[in-house]
Amino acid sequence: MNWNQIEGNWKQFKGKVQQNWGKLTDDQLDVIDGKRQQLAGRIQEAYGVSQDEAEKQISDWESIQKDN
Repeated sequence: MNWNQIEGNWKQFKGKVQQNWGKLTDDQLDVIDGKRQQLAGRIQEAYGVSQDEAEKQISDWESIQKDN
């Protein structure tokens, strides 16, 4: 699964994103609207991680979605 598929089906993936990054609110997820860079920025803010770490977490999560 690539990010375009996730972005296109954001409403379906929103719950899975919130399960993984529980500090992100529904309002934040609505603003993110499937945009990877927005998600990375919100993860950085909420969890105090670097951009590289946020991108790694997203990539890891994305590859898990391929298995589901």
